Amino acid sequence: MNAMLAGIFGGWEIILILAVVLILFGAKKLPELAKGLGTGIKEFKKATREVTDEIQNAGTETPALPPKAPPVNTTAQSTPPETKVV
Repeated sequence: MNAMLAGIFGGWEIILILAVVLILFGAKKLPELAKGLGTGIKEFKKATREVTDEIQNAGTETPALPPKAPPVNTTAQSTPPETKVV
């Protein structure tokens, strides 16, 4: 898209657009507009980076496994028979 815009707008067109913006908003408002635009771009990049990190972390996390049951003792236990006392 940038290549397409570069073909449409030449050097004189960009200077003309900047002159119109300067006339419309005035010299005092331009720094405020630029600051707001910069802050908006910064917030957008931060949000994009957070979403990208979250997606990457979701792909690398291992799913939680259910707890293992205790092992079953399959060996016979040799216990003496119970004796009753009367």
